[in-house]
Amino acid sequence: MVLLDIGLPDIDGFEVLRQVRFFSDVPIIVETVEDMETERVRGLELGADDYIIKPFSYIELLARVKAVLRRSQRVEFKGDETSFVSGNLKINFATREVHLNDEVVRLTPTEYKLLYLLVRNRGQVLTQRKLMHEIWGEDYIENTDYLRAYIRRLRDKLQDDPPQRILTEHGLGYRFVTPG
Repeated sequence: MVLLDIGLPDIDGFEVLRQVRFFSDVPIIVETVEDMETERVRGLELGADDYIIKPFSYIELLARVKAVLRRSQRVEFKGDETSFVSGNLKINFATREVHLNDEVVRLTPTEYKLLYLLVRNRGQVLTQRKLMHEIWGEDYIENTDYLRAYIRRLRDKLQDDPPQRILTEHGLGYRFVTPG
């Protein structure tokens, strides 16, 4: 896992985050002295798995590291369905590979978990609370900025704008549907 300080002396930490996400799905916790919502959302949108504000205690850092590592392993293949195909979108649950238009879609572990949960429950509304609990755990249920940022990134990567697959159910949550 990577603990990335946004305030690097020679390069913008957000640029480092963007570059790492280009080639790796390694879990990343961003740390910074800035406690601005826009900065937290920016970090999450660029692929951070968590965000921590300095100063922090080693106990909080250790808890966040354990939580991120636990979440990166939590959603596993199960059930009879080994793959999913909907038009130009193909997901192999056993290998965790996602293809769109026969091109590999690189998803972070958190993005994959979100897509996995939505597809496995397709047609059903998954509440924000349920998604937050399943992906980030009980401690994050109220922080829906994380969820909105990941939904936006997932829609971008799946070229789902305007949304045709991942629909927002205002005031409730999200639902995956097969277009057409």
